[in-house]
Amino acid sequence: MTVLDTRALNRATLARQLLLDHADLPVVDAVAHLCGLQAQEPQEPFVGLWSRLRGFDPAVLSDLLTRRGVVRIHLMRRTVHLLTADDAVAWRARHDTMLRQRVLGTYRRELAGVDLDELATAGRAVLADGEPRSMAEVARALAERWPQPGPRALGEMVLAALLPVAQLPPRGLWRTRAGVRTVLLSSWLGREIDPPAPEGSDPVGEALVRRYLAAFGPAAAADLRAWCGLAGLPAAVAAIRDELVSFRDERGRELVDLPDAPRPDADTPAPVRFLPAFDNALLGYHDRSRIVDDAHRGLSVAGARVVLVDGRVAATWTVTDDTVRVTPLRRLSRADRSSVDEQGRALAAFLTDNDSDRVEIAASAD
Repeated sequence: MTVLDTRALNRATLARQLLLDHADLPVVDAVAHLCGLQAQEPQEPFVGLWSRLRGFDPAVLSDLLTRRGVVRIHLMRRTVHLLTADDAVAWRARHDTMLRQRVLGTYRRELAGVDLDELATAGRAVLADGEPRSMAEVARALAERWPQPGPRALGEMVLAALLPVAQLPPRGLWRTRAGVRTVLLSSWLGREIDPPAPEGSDPVGEALVRRYLAAFGPAAAADLRAWCGLAGLPAAVAAIRDELVSFRDERGRELVDLPDAPRPDADTPAPVRFLPAFDNALLGYHDRSRIVDDAHRGLSVAGARVVLVDGRVAATWTVTDDTVRVTPLRRLSRADRSSVDEQGRALAAFLTDNDSDRVEIAASAD
């Protein structure tokens, strides 16, 4: 079985994640290809798409949100993702059990004795009029019937797990600060979510495997689970095994992939790219060594924004006073610093409507 070394996997990841070349894709198609974008920090998807698409216009993404072509929902790993409306409708039911388990993992003591089906019915009744509500408003409406769990546990169980809901604009619009207000996903989109598949079949799971590999592969089953949080996908992989090809990584793990997906030569040049907080290019794997050193693995979970140099995490970045400030994690060559400076200036211009192109790069770490 062919062994793919870390650099080969890195270049495959960059190609699938639209980070080798700026893609000429419509924004909605890019969101679909990437299987959604992490969006718990509402402004981060704009940088994620700017780093991936040629001539990205943030107004297009805002327009997609207001016109309901993309939506903000809790899904993969119980985190907020920005997905196309079609994917949200198709995938939400498949994640239902995982979402319940993850919220219970946090609030099991508070929710002990609560009939979750009864709670879901009551929550749906609260939201049935289609009026956007905050988590606090939903929890207050339910607290008379369930006073013990407390508003946080009630609100998160109802809005992050039991009911398919959408977080509405203006939250998530370009340069807009707004609190979270939700309505039922079916009410916002004007269509019901797809029902669970009949027992013994898993067409959504099989679709998720194909879509994940197109955007993240080659990958192991553990990587797939780390991305979506679903435990039951090995059976889906097995069901489509004859569609896939297999490799091994340097640790001996089996990796599966789509046969015709891009796997560039390991020597393919990789440009500098600035990634937003919680970008799935890092979080979408159990083994993140293909893109970040183990010493810096925790940066992505902590929400640090990172800079890729030669395809790997080499620095973090922040913005203050309209200046992009870069802190290297290792020594950068003169050519690397020049490339980081050039890309950082472009990012500063994007973030400020060309009012600033200021970049400050700290001294390289030893």
